[in-house]
Amino acid sequence: MPVTVDFNGRPFHFIGIGGIGMSALAYVLAQRQLPVSGSDCRLTHITRRLQEQGVHIFWSQEAENIAQATQILSNPQGLLPQVVCSTAIGPSNPEYKAAVEAGCPMFHRSDILAALMNETQGIAIAGTHGKTTTSSMVGYLLLKAGIDPSIVIGGEVSAWQGNAYVGTSDYMVAEADESDGSLVKLSAAIGVITNIELDHPDHYSTLDEVVGIFKHFADQCGVVIGSADCPTVLNRIQPGVTYSLRPDSGADYIATEICETAQKTTAEIWEQGTRLGQLHLPILGRHNLSNALAAIAVARRLGIEFDAIATIMATFEGAKRRFDHRGSYNNVLFIDDYAHHPSEIKVTLAAAKVKSTEALNDINQCRVVAIFQPHRYSRITTLLQEFATAFGDADHVIVTDIYSAGEKNASGITGEDVASTIREHHSQVSYAATLDDVKATLASVLQPGDLAIFLTAGNLNQAIPDAMDYQAQQAEKTALTSV
Repeated sequence: MPVTVDFNGRPFHFIGIGGIGMSALAYVLAQRQLPVSGSDCRLTHITRRLQEQGVHIFWSQEAENIAQATQILSNPQGLLPQVVCSTAIGPSNPEYKAAVEAGCPMFHRSDILAALMNETQGIAIAGTHGKTTTSSMVGYLLLKAGIDPSIVIGGEVSAWQGNAYVGTSDYMVAEADESDGSLVKLSAAIGVITNIELDHPDHYSTLDEVVGIFKHFADQCGVVIGSADCPTVLNRIQPGVTYSLRPDSGADYIATEICETAQKTTAEIWEQGTRLGQLHLPILGRHNLSNALAAIAVARRLGIEFDAIATIMATFEGAKRRFDHRGSYNNVLFIDDYAHHPSEIKVTLAAAKVKSTEALNDINQCRVVAIFQPHRYSRITTLLQEFATAFGDADHVIVTDIYSAGEKNASGITGEDVASTIREHHSQVSYAATLDDVKATLASVLQPGDLAIFLTAGNLNQAIPDAMDYQAQQAEKTALTSV
């Protein structure tokens, strides 16, 4: 018989507590005054935030952490902690093995999220792309509208200073992940499906398998809100409420008269044939307007007036690492984005192309320089030809080695192979294997007026500070020689 998650005082221990999904759950539990510990390999602003909430963190993943956690946590009965891990933690992990041998209740992070959502009016945001931005939008709308939900997402938002927030209402907004199949554990009053594609060939062999997971999820939701612009969602899921950027789609929520500028996107919003009003969205890209329609559909279902929605959405800044402006140096704008799938890259670069028209200075040249770190051998091998044609809106593409994310390279594919394949469709492609190579290439490639966008789900963004410093130094040299 399955073990039930105990929220009545029994301690929790997270193996790999610093992960973006794990840390959000640990934060929520700590906010509920439950004893929480965890392990991770390094101190970050995320783990520091958990420490500030009283979470005890071990800085290595060792077998003895389990016994020590039992002693350290406020646990007068000496109960073994409930151990939480993600799919990234396997049975060979020494801490995991020790927990199993000790008889600790073992849970996947999705079990904790499912148990938390079962206590609330859950609003679960699912989909291959756009989950983090859409759940951030929904959380932000409800928070600013006074509903005060709890929020658990896979990204950081400045409005609640992190990836989680504990509110006072009966609502919980959560990002629902399909990557490992755990989506089937979740049920919600409202489910959102933004799109469905094959993105995790390490777990799924076919699109039909992915659709099956989403169907299971949809069956467990009170109402499903889905994109009519994704044929797979529309035809295979058949959501009860639909939204679309196509005026002739017949969807329940439609955006028309769409206008994209370098500063914002505006559109007229319609609800079942009735004009609600105009939306001003400060984050760019038609894909984000689609995400906003999903958020509007959720908010309207909860009775929020459109005037309030429009006012709130006009101040939404987005989540970190989603078209995240890192700064402008020497008239080069640096943007960090999590895009790592061909569809995501296409829409992100389309937004970058719009943004590049912004007058950063008096220089007429405005190039989009895309720095791409391929992520996971399985994904790159399966979708190589789709990646090859995804960079049409970039003026120059720089490709790095593949970030393995712990996978073995079964196909033998390399970053240089990726660069060569993209080069078949693009005239300006450079290969820069390592982060140091990326920095050196950027030093020679970037020019004033460029928009440099880093596309990665790995560690490529660690090169951004040094690249910005180099451009700042170039600007100082130019200023000195002009005196």
